[in-house]
Amino acid sequence: MKFSMIFEAQMADPSRETEQKVIRDCVDQAVLAEEVGFDRVWAVEHHCLKWYAHMSAPEIFLTWVAARTSRIRIGHGVVCMPFGYNHPLRAAERIAMLDVLSGGRLDVGAGRGATLQEMSAFGVKPEDTYAQVEESLRIISNCWRDDEFEWEGLLDISPHPILPRPVQDPHPPLYLACTKVDTVKLAAELGIGALVLGFAGADEIRLMKETYDEAIATRTGERFVSDHPNDWFSALCPTTILDDRDEAFRIGARGQRFFAEAIMHWNLGTPPPRAGSEDEDTAAAIDEAVGNVHAKISEMNIPLSPNATSTFNVEHAYGNYEDAIRYVSELEAVGCDEIMCMIQMGTIPQEVMLETIRQFGHHVIPHFRAKEEAAVPA
Repeated sequence: MKFSMIFEAQMADPSRETEQKVIRDCVDQAVLAEEVGFDRVWAVEHHCLKWYAHMSAPEIFLTWVAARTSRIRIGHGVVCMPFGYNHPLRAAERIAMLDVLSGGRLDVGAGRGATLQEMSAFGVKPEDTYAQVEESLRIISNCWRDDEFEWEGLLDISPHPILPRPVQDPHPPLYLACTKVDTVKLAAELGIGALVLGFAGADEIRLMKETYDEAIATRTGERFVSDHPNDWFSALCPTTILDDRDEAFRIGARGQRFFAEAIMHWNLGTPPPRAGSEDEDTAAAIDEAVGNVHAKISEMNIPLSPNATSTFNVEHAYGNYEDAIRYVSELEAVGCDEIMCMIQMGTIPQEVMLETIRQFGHHVIPHFRAKEEAAVPA
């Protein structure tokens, strides 16, 4: 089982000064992650989502991280692949360049960039996104196999050499962002890894994993985007770890409350996220925010799904390292291939995030590495 981190460049104060500090702080976190034993870092691609994610050019961020590291894998989690965001050949060129500069350490996730806030900035139509993401994946998986590449589909591309070529032949491993059962099933049918954002907890992750495994078992391979399938299941793990478990829970729950308010603001139009204060009643703040979501859904006359407010669930790896080991053990039992730690949240101080990374590296990761080593026959 591998361990990774994901970066949104999220911030409670979206001033220019804070923005610059947060982005540089994320680089420092990634460098520390390599030093203490993490296997991979992921960076999202989002656009125009103030507060929630200022990571609009992950290829630049990941290149900077690659230059400061030597071992850890670097991942696009994800590239927005509808054509209005990124023409697939431009995405391919950047992917190959980063794979070369990193020495073959790149992983590539695909996503829809599905908020109306983002789509409206780039002329992306919601009804086009799934087909365009799939076609982009097919183009990226095939464009370096011959001296020249041509394509007929939603896009028509006359023969051209696509340069440079990546270190990983024929392409870096491919993944799909998965927020619901249908997209987990789609990832399996396409033959690519699943990056699963399961905020409802281990039970939701278990359902997603069962869906992924069942789809793998029953697929025919006809929808594979590549002849190099990548069956991999990475599960999100929101976490803050300190020696003082109560302090860690307080800080982490406030951070996740901010995270959830921010994405609900852009998805539904609920009020902007609140920074709150160190002594806030987080349970009350979450109840208020959940009420805002319910009210907005009712106003929009949308059916209320069971997981509509799952991003506000704070029963995750918040506490001391023993608490984190217990929660990660639940995900291990589900059969996750990777624990994708969400440490960087808008209200959490840099020193707390760095300490969380250290605690993972000094206690949590070694615990599971020791278990794996003990399970290997002598």
